[in-house]
Amino acid sequence: MQDNLDHMGEKKVILREVIRPPLWILAFIYLMFLSLVVAVWAAFDNRAAIFTGIAVTVLLIFIALAMKSEITIDSQEIHIGKAHIELKYLDSVEVLTPAQMQLLRTRDADPAAYLGIKFWISTGVKITLKDPRDPTPYLLISSKKSEELTNTLYKLL
Repeated sequence: MQDNLDHMGEKKVILREVIRPPLWILAFIYLMFLSLVVAVWAAFDNRAAIFTGIAVTVLLIFIALAMKSEITIDSQEIHIGKAHIELKYLDSVEVLTPAQMQLLRTRDADPAAYLGIKFWISTGVKITLKDPRDPTPYLLISSKKSEELTNTLYKLL
């Protein structure tokens, strides 16, 4: 256990992937917000439009932060966003092609599965679970580093 701790006594992070929304999504949202600013400007005055412009800019920053997710693996657990599970409950890990990922997101989805997916990422990983107390059959995770994530998990299993 001591080998897996850093000098502060915390668990070492073996793999970390931060998934942020792409610029085109944020630009699209901002353009929608700017149409609201124009409507406010047309109905009221410049001060109201400036205030609305500042407000929607701040709101966009909060939206960008809320859309961010993180995958973290340490020596004992995997964290996907706010969800986490101990590695001892992982059964198998499978890299998914964009076609396989699309099917598991839609037609072949299990309602009990945990979906840690982002619509703008077409690849991912399916992690099958073996916890008899948990009805969740698998975790479906969007990842740009699917191969690295799979290799890391197999080394730890």
